Amino acid sequence: MMANIRSRLQFGNKVADVKLRKRKSQLYSKEDESPLNNGELRAKVVVFSVVFRLINCFLVQTSFVPDEYWQSVEVSHQMVFNYGYLTWEWKAGIRGFSYPLLFAFIYKILHLLNCDSVYLLIWLPRILQALLAAFADVKFFFLIRTLESRDVAKWTFFCHLCSWFSWYCCTRTLTNSVETSVTCLALFYFPLPGSKTHSSKTYLSLVAFAVIVRPTALIVWFPLLMYHFWQEDNKLRLITHNLIPIGSLAVVISTVIDCIFYEKWTVVQFNFLKFNVFYSVADFYGSHPWHWYITQGFAVIMGPHLPLFVHGCSLAFKRYKILLAAVVWTVAVYSLLPHKEFRFIYPVLPLCMVFCGTSLANLKAWRRAAAFILLVSNVAAALYTGLVHQRGTLDVMSHLQTLCDLSSTSAPPQPDILFLMPCHSTPFYSHVHCPMKMRFLECPPDLGEEDYVDEADRFYDDPLRWLRTSFPYKSSLPTHLVLFDVLEKEISVFLKVNHFVRTAEVFHTHFPEGRVGGSIFIYERH
Repeated sequence: MMANIRSRLQFGNKVADVKLRKRKSQLYSKEDESPLNNGELRAKVVVFSVVFRLINCFLVQTSFVPDEYWQSVEVSHQMVFNYGYLTWEWKAGIRGFSYPLLFAFIYKILHLLNCDSVYLLIWLPRILQALLAAFADVKFFFLIRTLESRDVAKWTFFCHLCSWFSWYCCTRTLTNSVETSVTCLALFYFPLPGSKTHSSKTYLSLVAFAVIVRPTALIVWFPLLMYHFWQEDNKLRLITHNLIPIGSLAVVISTVIDCIFYEKWTVVQFNFLKFNVFYSVADFYGSHPWHWYITQGFAVIMGPHLPLFVHGCSLAFKRYKILLAAVVWTVAVYSLLPHKEFRFIYPVLPLCMVFCGTSLANLKAWRRAAAFILLVSNVAAALYTGLVHQRGTLDVMSHLQTLCDLSSTSAPPQPDILFLMPCHSTPFYSHVHCPMKMRFLECPPDLGEEDYVDEADRFYDDPLRWLRTSFPYKSSLPTHLVLFDVLEKEISVFLKVNHFVRTAEVFHTHFPEGRVGGSIFIYERH
């Protein structure tokens, strides 16, 4: 009997020892995966992310949309150097100066140090964007490390970094780029299920900054904020100690900045809402069918990641349903607005990468093949769009910048450049940095004027007539014309009669469309 009891106790002890060893093994394994053991790992991730995004920055040499210049560095240049051109939005008070002020600060330092070369004016804002994107990458990686296993975190980070659309956008001086990077940072402190880095004040402050930079950031964050409110035990404290103070301070700071630079009382957020919702000004720049984001927009920005995203949703729906809800909500809200662009839904891309990483980590036997296909296809798209597609509108400004030496002399004729292109096709004084005379075809929206037609449309309706009417005397002619190749034939008579000679041809795109040609021509009057 005693022997039987002793044998049972020994067996129980063995079982307990096995369980203890297994538990220790799990703890050690978990410790290896924990961000707490991350001194060396953090340094490696930081260095890698910074180097990666700086390379990313210098390998993006193409233009995307006019706003990356006209809502940022062009405004900053005007603020610091007191010459340039501000679009109608800045005259109507629907854009805030807080974001251009960041670059204006850099420009002012360069000016005071007498180092304001055009090269630094172009690249330092881009480098600042790259460093912000790198910081967001680091936070994104360690967020996933706190939520998932090392394997899932590794593949999620891989998916995030090899996204062609992130590569294409994140280092540009676009408000959408800042909005996306700040969204990544805020997610690190957001109370996701299982998160150990929650800080309401920090993430709400970051969200407030994103809304100041781009008011539509509130669309992405609305379901996330509602989720936090629903989950919060002390809802009154959340509102009175966090939401109201942080929101009020953000509005006050941004309003003070705008009032200083507008030199009058201006609430940009109200004006933005008034013009875009009540006056539907955005529709002036094009409209798309309601399903455009579903059938085209979302698929394009996801690219080769799309199958992984669909698979990942089936695996991680319950765990990350709030992130999926934010993606669906954002796409749905933007689908209701007539004017649509790929970049508008860019901020949901990091949220989607959580599902893509989960999918890739669970593919097991097919993982390496899927990762290879994902990498190659994204690298091809990233390099083509970053180095080839639509680069002419930047390269042509480098050609024109050489005319600055002529503008600094008193000898006539002084450079007088006319851009016969769709309005805002190129950057402007931020990319030449000298006060030579330049003008382009303007296209402010219809703000209620009867039978309104903007200057660009009037020109394209009858280019020859517009040119003859605008320049009745040879003395009033510009010295240089910049135009897409598709326009050359229509105005060839004007060019010949007035002795304009083509002096440069700049490649722009392999996919010309409408008024945008494959090449850009520079004509000089002799």
